[in-house]
Amino acid sequence: MAKTWKQKLDGGKPAHVEVLSKPFGGAPEGAKMLIATPRMVDDYMRAVPPGETRSVSQMRTDLAKAYGADIACPISTSIFARIAAEAALEDIEIGKPLSEVTPFWRVIDEKSSIAKKLSCGVDLVRSQREQEAAT
Repeated sequence: MAKTWKQKLDGGKPAHVEVLSKPFGGAPEGAKMLIATPRMVDDYMRAVPPGETRSVSQMRTDLAKAYGADIACPISTSIFARIAAEAALEDIEIGKPLSEVTPFWRVIDEKSSIAKKLSCGVDLVRSQREQEAAT
């Protein structure tokens, strides 16, 4: 049976930093790259205050800096952002109010490839960003 997004949020390997053996993600050989966890990405999203936004790129930079790395893996961080968003959508599906779920719309932009893959589509991201910007 396939895992739910909530199960994926708390699963996986622990965070770690790897030294790159070849250039990757815009970083040179020898750079330190953080491989985060879905929960770390979720925690980051939860820490963004209402009415503010961050980009996935900014999140990667902030996470890398917090863990003493030069970069955070662009691939896994994007995957983990989607996991956090879909887990929040599962919570919404079972009746949790938006005010109690991970505010993924503060990090995932409606024009991003991640937003286009979300089960809710881009409309929820757009409407939440607009609503928070107006308050």
